[in-house]
Amino acid sequence: MPGLARRLAAHLALCMLAGTLAACAGSGGASQELKTASDQTTAEKRSAIRLQLAIGYFQDGKLDVALDEVKKALAADPDSADAYGVRALIYSGMGERALAEDNYQRALKLAPGNPELGNNYGSFLCQTGRAEQGIGYFEAALKNPTYQSPLKALLNAASCSLKIKKFEQAERYLLDALRVDPDLPTTNASLARVYYERRDYTRAGFFINRLKAAAKLDTLSADVLWLAIRVERKLGNKASEASLVTQLVQRHPGSPEHAAFQRGAYDE
Repeated sequence: MPGLARRLAAHLALCMLAGTLAACAGSGGASQELKTASDQTTAEKRSAIRLQLAIGYFQDGKLDVALDEVKKALAADPDSADAYGVRALIYSGMGERALAEDNYQRALKLAPGNPELGNNYGSFLCQTGRAEQGIGYFEAALKNPTYQSPLKALLNAASCSLKIKKFEQAERYLLDALRVDPDLPTTNASLARVYYERRDYTRAGFFINRLKAAAKLDTLSADVLWLAIRVERKLGNKASEASLVTQLVQRHPGSPEHAAFQRGAYDE
């Protein structure tokens, strides 16, 4: 469970940690000023402290304790969109999809223009078989000028596009992500996957080389190693393929990718 919680925590809205920032402002009219930390009421500050604790417990995989802290945050501030958003993430991590959906809907009703919430809900939609709808939320987040984490939405939109085999769409998001951070392993691995699926093995190999330059082999997941093995095999790079196979066998012996390697299922 801690590993799952850490992966889900990557989608947390960082603006929750330091109180209410401009990007977390409500959806008031154009004549209103954006809300900042100094505008917080005492109740909102108490709620924010509880949310900080909830996020910490969530990241540690202590989901029941995290839920209890969110409950206290909502007792202090019943209209906290952030609290509902965090609770949605926790419920999602627990596999409680209906409860997660309900809390996302509550959060978005309170803060319909919040791009962090939109990005997180988009990820949830993609995970629950509603990819096209999820991509719409990523697009809305990316169009929001207050959004401070566009790379997250770009990578999530790309991942969602890959799930439904829209490779050209995934490529577009990933090339935009590459311009934001050219050395991010996730971006390079995903571009290699796009080009492998399109049978453009030369380009796939280019991004595998970028990936290997940016990340240590022993940090790569089984699915990325298996992708890299297949790309190098297509290109006839036997030495590199053998090195990657060693990592897969030694570090991920029980994985589905290792089983596929043992079957010789390179083209499945």
